Amino acid sequence: MMRKHVRSTLRAMLLASAAFACFQLASPAQAADEMTPERLLNADKEAGNWLHHHKNYSGTRFSTLKEINKDNVKNLKVAWTMHLGGVEGGGIWSHGGLEGTPIVENGMMYVTDGWGSVYKIDARGGKGQLVWKMDPKTDHDWAGAIACCGVDNRGVALWGNLVVSHTLDGRLIATNKETGQVAWQRQVADPDKGEVITGAPLIVKNMAITGVAGAEYGIRGWIAATDLGTQKEVWRTHTIPAKGEPGSETWKDSNDAAAAGGGSTWVTGTYDPATDTIIWGVGNPGPDWDNAYRPGDNLYTDSSLALDANTGKIKWHYQHTPNDPYDYDSVAENVLVDVPAPNGQTLKLALEADRNGFAYAIDRTNGKFIWGLPFVKKVTWTKGLDPETGKPIEYDPKNPVQRYNAAVTPHRENKVADICPGNMGGKNWPPTSYNPDLKLWYIPVIESCNRITVEEATKDKLKPREFWTGGGPSQPFKITGSVTAIDVTTGKIAGKMETPFPNLGGMLSTPDLVFTGQPSGEVMALDAKTLQKLWEFNTGGGVNAPPVTFSVDGKQYVAILVGLGGAWDKWFIEATPELKKIQPGSMLYVFAL
Repeated sequence: MMRKHVRSTLRAMLLASAAFACFQLASPAQAADEMTPERLLNADKEAGNWLHHHKNYSGTRFSTLKEINKDNVKNLKVAWTMHLGGVEGGGIWSHGGLEGTPIVENGMMYVTDGWGSVYKIDARGGKGQLVWKMDPKTDHDWAGAIACCGVDNRGVALWGNLVVSHTLDGRLIATNKETGQVAWQRQVADPDKGEVITGAPLIVKNMAITGVAGAEYGIRGWIAATDLGTQKEVWRTHTIPAKGEPGSETWKDSNDAAAAGGGSTWVTGTYDPATDTIIWGVGNPGPDWDNAYRPGDNLYTDSSLALDANTGKIKWHYQHTPNDPYDYDSVAENVLVDVPAPNGQTLKLALEADRNGFAYAIDRTNGKFIWGLPFVKKVTWTKGLDPETGKPIEYDPKNPVQRYNAAVTPHRENKVADICPGNMGGKNWPPTSYNPDLKLWYIPVIESCNRITVEEATKDKLKPREFWTGGGPSQPFKITGSVTAIDVTTGKIAGKMETPFPNLGGMLSTPDLVFTGQPSGEVMALDAKTLQKLWEFNTGGGVNAPPVTFSVDGKQYVAILVGLGGAWDKWFIEATPELKKIQPGSMLYVFAL
């Protein structure tokens, strides 16, 4: 008890010191613009800005800017670069990485490093100048010891005159946009029991919506809303239902497995203003691989979850892999698109590229399955999806423990099995992009298989801040990647560009281009229709973050953070041995014609 009290006291001191951790490195910028709910609702009307984590509430990561196009992209060059911090390690991690999406408003850029430091950069005048840096003074060893999958922070959000961000040790911080001084902060997640935060906040009305990571540590996942005016929690919806709540009947064990059932929500969700619905992906159940410990479908893990924005009440859910024995999170962003239907009506879809290797289109008004297809080259864990329900063909709701394709499913009687895609998924957290003109959806793909070894989980092995996985992976197989385009009007693959390495950064699309990067350092532009490579630049560091585009004074730029971190170089590097040569780094690259 004394040890925990000392730890808590130290952390409280660190929280207080963060308010004084900011410093100015350039003359003050022009007065900050107020970020209103109206501007966030109409973010696409500000074509030169990138105001949301996913560009807009729909999550398309599509920009209408076209000064840079397929005819001239071959002339794209480095405009400027900036070295950032945050490369230092902590806990079980040797170094931090960069997975963030830059936010850009009227020439001012806001980025984070893996430890949650926020940098405001003046991007005007064709060069970058650091205005201020806010260092939250995160306890590196305390948070890093339970950050399952890397020292990561995926970015900030804007509200009023504040920059809103998260820290790995579970805080929500509001920083004054002009001065870089911390206005206030509150503890949202609890690292004492294995919770950390890696995702960017989603601003809905006057609320910051927060997800949590930590399913591998026996947490019970949640999504929480904080009122940015009162600084108080509005609602918190657990992704694992309590006893007696809807969905609790899908935990059929005698171990009280739901209390530590996982269900992390560590990728930023999307929002449908027309129905006032937040749609968020939910991760894997715990323990990850021993599904016999937790018989039943294990709701709401591996699901897309629709929540009432005002109350957090669950409106609908769609589960992709019930009783998941593969670690196939459904944590990916749901991209909200409207597609003409053959009957003349409009389909209102939520698109999700799942770690299980299948892409899904769900009716976002009610959670009904519309279509699904594999987007990776090799799927072995199931023979396919039921065309009516979208569930795996082998799924039997009468069986409390699912085996799917039993020959390749790891379980207590088949302790070692090879699965495709591997447990890192056919797509991991890196975001997709959708071109509404071409009706093409671009997926950053990991073409993979790996080997899973199951260890029987018992309740006595469940301890706070210790891994709770029921086994683990190994990597005897080579892993590559691709960019895969899906025609959302047909639910068919429209193209695939093979890449030598997995896509660990994500996608950006413009009217006739697609931008992405490789963990070996290359940033590239592809023809949006054919996926032919039109331009490439080697940054010299690993790309582990998605690109964005913006304009300043009428000139278009493309920006991307470069610095390989995350889980790959710790858990999966043997599958891509060439990447062992990629050195840690922390750099912002900005390109222009």
